[in-house]
Amino acid sequence: MVNKAGCCLVALLLCSPPVMAVKNMRLHGALVAEPCVIPPGDETVVLDFDTVFDKYLYMNTRTHGQAFKLHLAQCDLSLGKTVRVTFSGNESAALPGLLALNGASQASGIAIGMETAQGEPLPINQQGKAQALVSGTNTLTAQAYVQGEPDALKYKTIERGPFSAVVTFSLEYE
Repeated sequence: MVNKAGCCLVALLLCSPPVMAVKNMRLHGALVAEPCVIPPGDETVVLDFDTVFDKYLYMNTRTHGQAFKLHLAQCDLSLGKTVRVTFSGNESAALPGLLALNGASQASGIAIGMETAQGEPLPINQQGKAQALVSGTNTLTAQAYVQGEPDALKYKTIERGPFSAVVTFSLEYE
């Protein structure tokens, strides 16, 4: 007597498509130690300009800077003594160095600028100056402001409405 289970197994093996194992997957990476960590929950900064009046921009060109903070924790100075911040995003065509609004924004004729707490410009997509770190916890402070585009100010064509923009910050340690 022929074992039915054995016959079925042989039949399946004979009817199966050929399977070939190819060594075509290679995985690479680098494990690194960063001098500081961003505490959980501090990875995203939301800045609300509240209401910006077009008349104010026509008179003053830009708003006052609104401060925000980047928190760094567990800084180990043996791995890096300074940090440089780069803010990356879509640059305004009318105001180079400033951040363009998202396409879904209803407002237009404005851009968002970044600066140090001392008012020095932090152009978008350009690395900032080195800032000294201390062991443990550090707080990097910067400011953002709304500025009217030159033609929109000249011809008084700033469009009112909600606006938003997204900027990504990266940190380079030395």
